[in-house]
Amino acid sequence: MDKLFSVKYQLSGNPDHQKLHSHEDFEIFMFHKGVCRYLINNQIYDLQPGDILLMDGLALHKPNIPEEGEYIRSHIHFIPEVIEPVLHSMKAIELLNVFHHSHYLIRTNNTQSIQQIEEIFKKMDRVDRCKSMKYSEKEWELKFLLGQMLVWINFLFRDDCSNVSKEFSSKTEHAEKIASYIQHHFQDKITISEIAYNLCLNKSYVSHVFKEMTGYTIMEYVMACRLKQVKYLLEAEEKKPVQEIAYESGFENISHFSRYFKEKVGISPRDYRKKRLEIYHNANDYKSLHLSYLKR
Repeated sequence: MDKLFSVKYQLSGNPDHQKLHSHEDFEIFMFHKGVCRYLINNQIYDLQPGDILLMDGLALHKPNIPEEGEYIRSHIHFIPEVIEPVLHSMKAIELLNVFHHSHYLIRTNNTQSIQQIEEIFKKMDRVDRCKSMKYSEKEWELKFLLGQMLVWINFLFRDDCSNVSKEFSSKTEHAEKIASYIQHHFQDKITISEIAYNLCLNKSYVSHVFKEMTGYTIMEYVMACRLKQVKYLLEAEEKKPVQEIAYESGFENISHFSRYFKEKVGISPRDYRKKRLEIYHNANDYKSLHLSYLKR
């Protein structure tokens, strides 16, 4: 759907991108089976079958999967501006409020609702794969199904979920504190020794526990935080020079920054900015046109 929707149902095996990442879309993630420790921003969740994660996309996230471990999941990525006109027309725009928390874990014993959500996942995947449908037919069918899913998600969010109580181990607590420290200091020069000193932990323990609990190194997380900030500023401050944004986000060498950005994102920072702004402006034009039509 030209990246307006991305639907995958019951994927198995480890994902190709076993790296910390973020994206601009909203995401609904459903865990079906296996073993998965999921890091989102500075929180770690040991997922259980039936768990649903809601993410606004900009939250840094990554699954940590044991080697050869089973990992079955479904997910939907969608650009909020695409579904907003439909929700506005139904006076249901508040259905997107569940994504205003950066991320949220839904864990419930309501098997009927979980089955309904999984069935919608299956239908959306079938529509997305259908080769006999026109592009416009797919788009509207997916919007309709996504609206249905958001209704069920909100039902669970409102009536069946309170904040999930987590059983903290000392390792989980330490790894989350490390992630939180990095999120507050990634724009500065940061070292493992500094993190260990400020958190009153052993330097080698800091490296070991973070890798064990999250699946990646301290510096990988630092760089991911910097990259996330760059992506945000490229879109939020469209007149600010790319070099200035790189420095503000913690990158010291502009040549290294450009190579790193292209390696991780696939395009240059300038092309990324252009692409994101085009999507944003096109979506807003579509929304304005739709609202003006409704007022006639």
